[in-house]
Amino acid sequence: MYTTYHLSSAEEITTDILDAIKANFKSKAIVITVEAEEDYELSQEMKDILDKRLAEDKSDYISAEQSINELKQKYGL
Repeated sequence: MYTTYHLSSAEEITTDILDAIKANFKSKAIVITVEAEEDYELSQEMKDILDKRLAEDKSDYISAEQSINELKQKYGL
């Protein structure tokens, strides 16, 4: 069984959540992983690449589905 809790801060951890985990997993072994979201800032190089992509001719775009199909064909995915 796999369960994910998304909380906006550690302050939201309540005894209700812990009780729910205990009730669902009972005596089974569990792993609790805490992952803190970090602020991410684009480098100037990344911003330049994105700006260049925004300026491209949109008539050449293909759908995500078509892109995935082409990658599957090319790389055998």
